[in-house]
Amino acid sequence: MRWPIIHIIFLAFFMGCSTIPTTFTPSKPISPESFTHESFHQALIAHVKNGVVDYPQLAHDSHFKRYLKRLQHIAPQQLPTPNHRLAFWINVYNAFAMKGILDGYSPATLTGRYRFFIGRTYVVGEESLNLYDLEQHLLIPDFKEPRIHFAIVCASQSCPKLQSAAYTPDSLDQQLTASAQEFINDPTRNRFDRHRHIAYLSKIFDWFSEDFIKHSGSLPGYIAQFVSDPGLANDLRHNAYTIEFLDYDWSLNGVPPLSQK
Repeated sequence: MRWPIIHIIFLAFFMGCSTIPTTFTPSKPISPESFTHESFHQALIAHVKNGVVDYPQLAHDSHFKRYLKRLQHIAPQQLPTPNHRLAFWINVYNAFAMKGILDGYSPATLTGRYRFFIGRTYVVGEESLNLYDLEQHLLIPDFKEPRIHFAIVCASQSCPKLQSAAYTPDSLDQQLTASAQEFINDPTRNRFDRHRHIAYLSKIFDWFSEDFIKHSGSLPGYIAQFVSDPGLANDLRHNAYTIEFLDYDWSLNGVPPLSQK
């Protein structure tokens, strides 16, 4: 998860209370065939530039409001393929994180992370869920796809950059790979000292190390798939690297809403 200190403090109590719906039965459902992420896509195009979110403008965006409203009427378990369902939940996570910021929540402080990830709930198919449960009890165990960690964005500077496009079922594999490549090759998030064989990695690789190691056997082995420098990729695969994790910057990934200025 994206707030490990809070996790240590509250896990024992809240794990017993954490639930994620397995079925969604909205009273006025939208057919899975007619549901798209186009409204969210239009909001992202308009208000996200190179990962920077213009929250004051997003607050008034009719496409964003329409998308959130439509989420209340969809039964995601009826979406036709795993790619449809994974794209759906990635977009939902990102949309809800943005909505949390607009509603005055923020992960910038210790108590703020509890409120942002657990205290604030959202509605899908007339069922309530929070960001913590969505990530920990749905996205990770149901899809077992480590690239998820480069696609979901918790509105902070050290998170992956929020893309200026919604994830779609037909392009999902390419989009996830592109997000992984962008994140791993960003020197503000990960850097490599080849002379001393030290990898300075994002805390995301620490918090979710189990997911990456299960996939590729080691963190360097996983990262080697996505680095743009072939020499570095070979080095990561064949030489032992010491790993040091970078501090995480929880400050906002954009222009604050007017209520927070």
